[in-house]
Amino acid sequence: MLILAGLGNPGARYAGNRHNIGFMAVDEIARRWNFGPERSRFQSLTREGAIETPDGPVKALILKPQTYYNDSGNAVGAALKFFKLKPSDLVVFYDEIDLAPGRFRMKTGGGAAGNNGVRSITGQIGPDFRRARLGTGHPGHKDLVQGHVLSDFHKVEQGWVSDLLRACADAAPLLAAGEDEKYQAEVMRLAPADKADTRQARQGRATP
Repeated sequence: MLILAGLGNPGARYAGNRHNIGFMAVDEIARRWNFGPERSRFQSLTREGAIETPDGPVKALILKPQTYYNDSGNAVGAALKFFKLKPSDLVVFYDEIDLAPGRFRMKTGGGAAGNNGVRSITGQIGPDFRRARLGTGHPGHKDLVQGHVLSDFHKVEQGWVSDLLRACADAAPLLAAGEDEKYQAEVMRLAPADKADTRQARQGRATP
């Protein structure tokens, strides 16, 4: 079984924020693979379902912590403990300001790199979980970061955002099969995005 956790903040006020792209990604996976209805568990909104792979369906739980972004570890830790799962059975989808808009990278373990949601999860279960990092770009100066991540995507960005979310969902069989490198490559094949200087504020798709 897998837990696919998206990071974000609860409530309509934050729904379109860059910080909520993790919620958006797991919602798209749930939609694409016809997961069951949403219900409240583990201080989260959850949906249960399965992702088809060549070796058969893999059960998965979508988890959207309602604890606010910086305390996501409380919800994630409770879910892993209940199902008696290992950190390697967890994939966390979240926004990454140090990746250009539309870029996507998988990694396992490592530090939090200033991400308080990741730090919270690490504090509960250790660092050895799988991370699906969705690039949202850097505003250019550290003092602008909070305003950047808590602002909505601009209309001109909606194209690459939709493409990236759809790619994350369509390629999910590779993720469910544990093929993280292949999953990353397939997401980027389905939703190509230019590498760019992330330390520049951008409103549209990244440019060379």
